[in-house]
Order: sequence, then structure tokens, then C-alpha cells
Amino acid sequence: MDTKETLRKFEETVSGYIRELDGSSLDQLLWKPAEDEWSLGQMYMHLICSAQCMHLRNVALCLEPGGSPEVSRAGKTRPGEDLFKAGSFPPDRIRVPPSPQYTPPQPESKEQIVGGLRDTVRRMVEIEPAIAPEFDPVTQVRLEPGKEIVRNTVLHPRFGGLNALEWFRLIEMHYRHHMLQKMRLDDAWREAHG
Repeated sequence: MDTKETLRKFEETVSGYIRELDGSSLDQLLWKPAEDEWSLGQMYMHLICSAQCMHLRNVALCLEPGGSPEVSRAGKTRPGEDLFKAGSFPPDRIRVPPSPQYTPPQPESKEQIVGGLRDTVRRMVEIEPAIAPEFDPVTQVRLEPGKEIVRNTVLHPRFGGLNALEWFRLIEMHYRHHMLQKMRLDDAWREAHG
């Protein structure tokens, strides 16, 4: 899948999330089915923050011509290879123990969520042209002028070294993966609130 198709699918996913927000109350967005689980609002905040603070930041780092200590030439781990081969996360539920570093905050409003989602789309649209012409569509490695292959990567804690294109694609896959969590939370809300 090329960058334009990734961006199109991402915009489609975000549009669906925003449409669904119209039918959600703030109470529903803040409600947690259990103390150790996230609310729907926290899930949205996680998507926004992970894309803006980690994924897009790492896209930019990979595109820089060296200099950053975070950039390496490391390859993907086996789970990383499997993820990109499949083109999506497995449908498994991922649980991380609550922590101040990882647990997202509750949103202040629906408008905050919508604004964050739209801002993420805007940033994806802005950075896509910097990625598109620089990657060989077959090998998915960056091409420098004169066709020298550059494999700048930034390490993902589970998937290993990802290049700019892979970090970009990961955003779309991540947003799509959380649709399963959204469905679970919507079902739990309906069950608890009749």
C-alpha cells in the first residue's frame, strides 16, 4: 500500500470515529467498565497522543539526514515483520498495567477529541509528501538522490527498527486496531446502561 492509500484509509477511519462521537455523551466517553480499564475517551486520547508524540515524531526523525541519537539502522523484530506482512495488528487485546507514563488522561470535552483527531489528520497530510517520493515501493526503503538506499530507523519497543514509511503506516494500523476496543466499550456501555 502506498502513502496516498494509507492516508486515504486513515482519513476514512478518523471520519468514522468523528461521526460516532456525535452520538456519544461526555458521560459515555468518561465511563470505564472497570477501574483498571480505559474509558472510550482515554482510548481516543491514546490514539491522538501516540500518533502525535511518538509515531509522527519518529517519522520526522527517520527523514532527518542523521544527527539524532535515536536514529539507527536496526531492523524489525519478528513481531514487527509479522505486523507489516499482515498489514494490521492481530485482533488480540493488549493490556498494559496502569502507569502515569502510559495511561492516557480523560478528555476534557468531545471538542478536544475531535480537534485532536483532525489535527492528527492534518499532520499526516503535511508529512505524506516528504515520505512518498523517497521510498522504493518494492523494498520500502528510503532512496536518496542517486538511488543510494538509506535505512534510517527508530526503534519501536515491540516491533524493532521502523523506517519513516513504516511509522507512517503504523498510525493507520493502530487507529484501525482500536476499533475493536471501541466496539467492546460501546457494548459494555449498552449492557451497563440498558
